[in-house]
Amino acid sequence: MSDKSLSISKDLFEEMISHCRDTYPNEACGILAGKGEEVLKVYKMANIEKSPVSYEFDSSEHIKAIRNMRENNHTMLAIFHSHPSSPAYPSAKDISLAFYEDCIYVIVSLIEKQPVIRGFLIRGEDIKEADISVS
Repeated sequence: MSDKSLSISKDLFEEMISHCRDTYPNEACGILAGKGEEVLKVYKMANIEKSPVSYEFDSSEHIKAIRNMRENNHTMLAIFHSHPSSPAYPSAKDISLAFYEDCIYVIVSLIEKQPVIRGFLIRGEDIKEADISVS
């Protein structure tokens, strides 16, 4: 497995965190898209489960995001979601739903006053941390 990382601007990073805070106490979710390792767009998705412990994208929003990525020649680099009351580490459910092996799964933990953000490559039961650099 190759090491992967994400590079994201401070503005897009803050946009992702803000979406997670706005959805609290439920989990927020979305997609980070761009080119190479550079995030160029945040797709804030509705969590149709409206749950504090799980998330599911709205399918029509997901399709719209994929079309928009294609039009902009972007790829899906990461899927992000929040953990309103648990650490920034994949839950058993997160692991079972990690279908995109090339994506980094970003988890935003909102337990602390300052959010903790970590990224992971999840392939089956194999979990490796991925670097996220904010500039």
